[in-house]
Amino acid sequence: MRALKVVLLILVVLMLIPACGRSGPKDVKKAYYPDWWQVQDSPDYVQTFGMATKVSQNSSYDAAHANAMLQAAQFVENYVKGMVKNYEEEAGVNDPQVLALTSKVVKEVANAKFENALVSKQETIILEDNHYQTFLRVSIPKDAINKNTLNKIRNEEALYNQFKASQAFNELDKEIEDYDK
Repeated sequence: MRALKVVLLILVVLMLIPACGRSGPKDVKKAYYPDWWQVQDSPDYVQTFGMATKVSQNSSYDAAHANAMLQAAQFVENYVKGMVKNYEEEAGVNDPQVLALTSKVVKEVANAKFENALVSKQETIILEDNHYQTFLRVSIPKDAINKNTLNKIRNEEALYNQFKASQAFNELDKEIEDYDK
């Protein structure tokens, strides 16, 4: 009887050991990126990166290029609008159900103009589902970005000066109206 208890205890322990040893999924796959991805290797250029997965190779390239240029434009000027809505409703008398909905919307708009931007690296791979995934690096001369940023600053200063001038003229008109009274 005692030997049976020992054998059962050993069996229980042997069954628990593999269950305690599991720490997570065994087949973890990492996403692929080229070795040059997110590497800034030139002091004269700002390098931006775009990636896209599409059914055709051409549209994959175009979308990756658009993503890289968007990233560049976001360095210069970026407008962001956001909204979060929470909605909750209780319906029913005897057994009420609570229906809840949360929605989040973010809109991001960037505006910039670059000269001499060029695709300096590009790699396209074919995935298992026959989609094309393109990785692309666009190099933009730092001078072009600095020029773009300086133009934005000058435009803002000019608008501010126009505002101040129109404000001064409005004050002058008010003074003249008060004088005439």
